[in-house]
Amino acid sequence: MRVAVVGTGYVGLVTAVGLAELGHDVACIDIDERKVAALNRGEPPIFERGLEPLLRRNLGTRLGATTDLASAVQASDMTFICVGTPSRPDGSIDVSYVHQASEQIGAALATTTGFHAVVVKSTVVPGTSDGVVRPACERASGKRAGVDFGVGVNPEFLTEGQAVDDFLRPDRIVIGGDSRTVGLLRDLYAGFEGVPMVQTNAPTAEMIKYASNAMLATAISFANEIANLGSAIGGIDATEVMRGVHLSRYLTTTLEDGSSVTAPLSSFYEAGCGYGGSCLPKDVAALAARGREAGSPLMLLEAVADINDRQPARLIGTLGRELGTLQGRRITVLGLAFKPDTDDVRSSPAFPVIRLLREAGANVTAHDPVVGPEVLDGMGEVTYVADLADAVKQADAIVIVTRWDQYRRLPELIGQLDPPPLVVDGRRMLDKTSVPSYTGVGL
Repeated sequence: MRVAVVGTGYVGLVTAVGLAELGHDVACIDIDERKVAALNRGEPPIFERGLEPLLRRNLGTRLGATTDLASAVQASDMTFICVGTPSRPDGSIDVSYVHQASEQIGAALATTTGFHAVVVKSTVVPGTSDGVVRPACERASGKRAGVDFGVGVNPEFLTEGQAVDDFLRPDRIVIGGDSRTVGLLRDLYAGFEGVPMVQTNAPTAEMIKYASNAMLATAISFANEIANLGSAIGGIDATEVMRGVHLSRYLTTTLEDGSSVTAPLSSFYEAGCGYGGSCLPKDVAALAARGREAGSPLMLLEAVADINDRQPARLIGTLGRELGTLQGRRITVLGLAFKPDTDDVRSSPAFPVIRLLREAGANVTAHDPVVGPEVLDGMGEVTYVADLADAVKQADAIVIVTRWDQYRRLPELIGQLDPPPLVVDGRRMLDKTSVPSYTGVGL
C-alpha cells in the first residue's frame, strides 16, 4: 500500500519506518527542510534503539522524506496524521497542528480521484477525529467524508526506548472509523497474523489510547503512595512490599510446567521518583481536562497527577534529611532522559530534582549516557560531566533519576572512593547493601 505520514517525531518516524519494513511504500512528510534532508541521508533526528538500521535499509526503495505534503498525499492511498498535540496551561491539548494537517490533506485531496483514507495516529481526546479532522478535510477538499474519502483512528502503543520493537511486534491493533477506512487499515496490518485487533468507532478508539496510558500512570502513583506511607510509618521497604504484590495471581501466572511468568504491568507497580515523557503526564492531564469540560470530573486522575508532581520534592526531602543540609553540598544527578534507552527529556523528573537542588544551594553535577549538556540551558549553574566515574568521584551524594544500565557500575565506582558518597536511589535499581551509604524511595 502507498502511505503518507505527516510528522516525523517519535510516532511518525517509527510508524513510517515500520510500515516500510512491512513492505509498504512510505513517504515521510515534514515542514523542516533540514530534518527531511537528514532523513534522506539515513540520519534519524531522534535516538531510538533499532531505528537507524531500519531507516537505512528501507531508504530509497520503500521509504523517503519530503516537504511536499500535497504531492505525497496525492500519490498515496492512506495518510497518517502524526503531528504534535501539545498541552495547554489547563492540561487540555492543543489540536491546532492536527487541524492544520487536516486542512492541508483535504486541499491535496480536492483534485484526486478514488477513495483516500485519512487516519489519525496522534493522541487526541475522544471526539477530535469526528469534530476536527472530518470537517476540516471536507471543507478543504469539497468532498464528503465516508463517500469520497474516509476518516479513521489508529492509536499508537509505542514505548520509547523499545518503540521499533513495539511497532513490529504489537500486542494489539486498534482501528476505528468508517467501514471503508477500517477495511483499508485491516489490509495495511494484514501481515500481523495472530495479533488481536479491536475494530470500533473513532471516539472509542481515541478513548482506548487514553485509558491505556491512564491505567499505567495510576499504577505508578499507587506504588508511590504506598512507598510514601511506608516511609512515614518506618520499618517498611516498598520494594519488598511490591515484590509481594507482584506475586499475586493477578500479576504472576504459574504455567503447566511449574514455571511462572510475571506480567509486564508489574513493572509499573514499583516505587520511584515519578513518571515523565511525552505521553503519561500529558495524557493524564488531557483526559482530566476533557472530564472537566464534559462535566464529569476525573478525581482519580487528578490525584494521580498530583502524586506524581510531588515525587521529586519527596526525593529531595529524603536527601536533605540524610545530609542535614544541602547548602554547598556536591550532588550528582544521574539521568536526564525520562527513561533509559531514549534521549527524550520531556517531563523528565530530573529537571524538578535539579531545580530543587539549586534552590537549596547545592552544587549540582549531571550525567546521562545519551542526553547532552544542551538540555541544561536555563537551569542555572549545573555542571555536565560525560564520564560516569568523573561525575561521581567528588560527590557528597548521588541521586539516581533514570534507570540506565550503566549505573549498575556504581557499587564498583563508589568502592574506590573515600569517603563514599550517599546514594539516593530514585529508581530502587541497586541492591541496598551494595554501597556503604544508601537510601531510596520507599525505604
